Amino acid sequence: MIAIVDYGAGNISSVKKALEHLRTEAQVTFDPAVIAAAEKIIVPGVGHFSRCQSLNGNLRLSVLNAISGGKPFLGICVGMQWLFEGSTEAPETPGAALFPGECSRFPASVKSPHVGWNQIETGKESRLLKGISSGAFVYFTHSFRAPIIEETVACTRYGGAFSAAVERDSVFGVQFHPEKSAETGLKVLENFCAL
Repeated sequence: MIAIVDYGAGNISSVKKALEHLRTEAQVTFDPAVIAAAEKIIVPGVGHFSRCQSLNGNLRLSVLNAISGGKPFLGICVGMQWLFEGSTEAPETPGAALFPGECSRFPASVKSPHVGWNQIETGKESRLLKGISSGAFVYFTHSFRAPIIEETVACTRYGGAFSAAVERDSVFGVQFHPEKSAETGLKVLENFCAL
């Protein structure tokens, strides 16, 4: 069973429907006990980084304990940004600090939010992006972006390059929305389910 963590952000039901389409059992929950019992964890989200404040206390501890125990984890959009140290969108809200750096707003030279289809550029081997070609289109909707780091396995260009996907051990994050990215997105979710 995959636990989809409900921490007050939007778009959670779309992720559950995509997993149901893949015939994967998933449960939307904010219960630390359910998260602890799950085989895999997804933290999706559309919204302000301050929503991640809910990922503190027992909920945060449960998620981080599962990650440290090697359970596959996927952060989507704000869920991926939470994997970093924080975001200038809500400086008072800490991230999980599993990846270095801080998420920041797009430059004023481009329209924000970045909404719609854009390409990902892959370069490193990735279990999450297995079978997905560099140049594939995926769907984005966000105003803040994560920096390029050593664990970046795909980047996208919009007002400069940013991390579209990160991966290390059993921890994965995507800035785009696989649940809205047609066959490419379903392949990402299928790869995660198969881990």
